[in-house]
Amino acid sequence: MIRLAAAVTTVVPPESTQQALGYPSLFLLVLIGALVPVVPTGALVSSAAVVAVHQTAPFSLALVFVTAALAAFLGDAALYWLGRRGLGSKNGSRWLEAIRSRAPEDRLAQAQEKLTEHGVAVLVLSRLVPAGRIPVMLACLLAEWPLRRFSRGNLPACLAWAATYQVIGILGGSLFREPWEGVAAAIAVTVLVGAAPAVWRRLRRSAPVHRSG
Repeated sequence: MIRLAAAVTTVVPPESTQQALGYPSLFLLVLIGALVPVVPTGALVSSAAVVAVHQTAPFSLALVFVTAALAAFLGDAALYWLGRRGLGSKNGSRWLEAIRSRAPEDRLAQAQEKLTEHGVAVLVLSRLVPAGRIPVMLACLLAEWPLRRFSRGNLPACLAWAATYQVIGILGGSLFREPWEGVAAAIAVTVLVGAAPAVWRRLRRSAPVHRSG
């Protein structure tokens, strides 16, 4: 039994090592996820919050929040800057094309309409709605918002986004004794939240249209 405990101790890295590797990894992955919108950054933040709940070090949750929000903000700012460069270029850019490819025409039209009506407030909601960030960002690009104006609205958006997914992780970490169980639950919730709008749109399209008369 003593040998088994010693073996587990040698396999599982100490908490200080986990933090030294975890926060830079979280920052890098969220930054990449903001630039390349295929990385499930919400699940990453929730998973990191689960691990932080089970740690004894002070300010672990605060560090997760700051790391995630800062990485998301910088990633969005970099992608917006690259998009603005693409708009000003005669040949465009692959970054601008990547943004356009992830903003369907109907979603873009809705984003442009809401941006005209509500302005900066739409940015805050765009990060909380699954798949809502890119259409709103493209709408801001087409409206020729300068980077400074976009960043002013995007800062509270990133803070609200990080807080929301951290709360999911905190709930998952509090409900389960083992960290891996909380991580699995947090990932499941974030996947369901992300898939719900697409499923809802598909159901609406497939629903029969009733005509009067």
